[in-house]
Amino acid sequence: MKRFVIVLFFFAHTSLFAQVKFARLFSDHVVLQRQKPIPVWGWAKAGEKVNVTLGSQTVQGKADASGKWSVRFNAMEAGGPHVLKVAAKSGQLTVNDVLIGEVWLCSGQSNMEWSVAQAKDYDIEKKNANFPQIRHFEVKHNVTLQPETDLKEGDWQVASEEKVGKFSAIGFFFARELYQKLNIPVGILHSSWGGSQVEGWISKEAMLTEPELKNYAENLPKTWQEADVMMDAKLRKTLFKADNYTPTAEDEKKYTSGNADFSTWLKAADPVGQWDWKGVMGYRGNAFMAKEVMIPAELVGKETTLSLAENDSPNQIYINGKLIDETSSKGVRKIKVPANSWKEGKNQLVIAHGVMVGTPWFGPGMMGNANDLFVEAGTTKISLAKDWLLMPAFSSKHEYAHLMNNVGTSIYNAMIVPLIPFAIRGTLWYQGESNAGRAYQYRKAFPLMINDWRKAWNDEFSFYWVQLSSFGGDDDSNKGSGWAELREAQNMTLSLPKTGMAVSTDVGNPDNIHPTNKQDVAHRLATQALKNDYGQNIPYASPLYDKVQFQDGKAIVSFKHAENGLMVKDRYGYLKGFEIAGDDKKFYFAKAEIKGNTVEISHPKVGKPVAVRYAWTDAPAEANLYSTDGFPASAFRTDDWPGITVNTKFE
Repeated sequence: MKRFVIVLFFFAHTSLFAQVKFARLFSDHVVLQRQKPIPVWGWAKAGEKVNVTLGSQTVQGKADASGKWSVRFNAMEAGGPHVLKVAAKSGQLTVNDVLIGEVWLCSGQSNMEWSVAQAKDYDIEKKNANFPQIRHFEVKHNVTLQPETDLKEGDWQVASEEKVGKFSAIGFFFARELYQKLNIPVGILHSSWGGSQVEGWISKEAMLTEPELKNYAENLPKTWQEADVMMDAKLRKTLFKADNYTPTAEDEKKYTSGNADFSTWLKAADPVGQWDWKGVMGYRGNAFMAKEVMIPAELVGKETTLSLAENDSPNQIYINGKLIDETSSKGVRKIKVPANSWKEGKNQLVIAHGVMVGTPWFGPGMMGNANDLFVEAGTTKISLAKDWLLMPAFSSKHEYAHLMNNVGTSIYNAMIVPLIPFAIRGTLWYQGESNAGRAYQYRKAFPLMINDWRKAWNDEFSFYWVQLSSFGGDDDSNKGSGWAELREAQNMTLSLPKTGMAVSTDVGNPDNIHPTNKQDVAHRLATQALKNDYGQNIPYASPLYDKVQFQDGKAIVSFKHAENGLMVKDRYGYLKGFEIAGDDKKFYFAKAEIKGNTVEISHPKVGKPVAVRYAWTDAPAEANLYSTDGFPASAFRTDDWPGITVNTKFE
């Protein structure tokens, strides 16, 4: 009887698998690109003929040896709803409510992923979200070592007050402006992943053509086991400066000895949160957290309370080499520390963590709030909210989660390949934060990715991106800035045809890498599309550095996209954010004045200027040069002196 059931299941499963089907993108409420040939594909039995109908067109295809079939419809104008059908001997399927309109692929990292519900004024925005002709498809996170054939999940959602909260904020606000200006359907194909590096979005074939990435592509892992070995070696090299060194269990016992050497440990300003976001991407296993705690003399002889944020794994807490407590509980932990466990001055607090019980996917780290970390006795409270040290327990069993930055090309394989060749008008891209540490290499990697995608689609579609916003410190050029160098790499990529950029430094948040003002950013992307793709005669771009002249102790800078003039957007009415330097390469914040559509810059200590920089810092919050059309000027520099990221490479 059991044998009969197994055989029956096998034949039923085989029959189901062989039935004709569409690729997942072709589901109810899909928007297809107008004015371009429309490719449609799916699967059936090998060699089976299929008839596919869209509106009044019917075309025939045939499944190849792998079962895949593909057809192409003639270009159509905006409209609908239409019905898309496929029929074959193995079955038939119907996709309803198909619209023809404009389709934009939205990709990048978390600022593209940021949802409407997370954007500013959500309560207002959701009431202005009932647009039945705007649809959104979210590609779920996935990484694979080989190109995927189809998406495993996902569907098209119609914009409404109930649904829009989960849409990409950039994507929706962009689509809404296009719809309101063009009155045609708009589809947002959203494929992004927070924290992702650009190298994850590039194909192996493209990497092999670029000297900067060729060696990496030639050594890509073939299995996840190989990938784990490579990740482990990379992490050990980061920590110990040698990938051939692996601490033993005896070595790791020294971590809790009370006189440990923490010099190789990873610094974490904020101890709360997954280690994935603190430089230990994907590690899953036992781990150590440590902090040097300064204790005043009056607390030494008192019982104290050690408060720790949540980690429900088996924990051992050591103070100066002594095991104080073992816990395995949820929530904030209040641990009684006996008198004389602390000593006056510097103390070593070390926590040995296991794997979380309730959320093993979380990996090492703490959950909750950094304010839950402190030492307390009576009215004295010492914060432990910052400056912790992290170290994986390499000697015990561990593995690596399959995340976006474990292996280059793996996001492309899983989240871009299954979309090809779905017809699109263009791509919106918001990424770069994760590449700011190697901004010089982004000069190669970013245009490589754009050309890679265009080649895969066989279409030189429009490609617009958001220049990095403001986040971090507001230092001067003498210190240097990886974020400024990344913005420069984005500016340089404008040399590619059919590209454009939305400057966003003025609507960022120096204290939060995820600014909530996505409306202005989406508008600046929309003006690029409305001008370049839809022919509207509107101002559309930020002022960009064009050229500089040095004369009479001044620098005179000219700009592109400043035909209607420049202005100061500041209640004080004077320009800020400009720096000037002479041959000594020492920069000074300078006096800057608008003269028509140029800016004159000078400083009394720079008699013979040779270089000008503007907004050249991580968070140029004070920069206030705009075009009279209302667009903020892009950060720039006139020199080509080596930057701080020039030697940092992708590994």
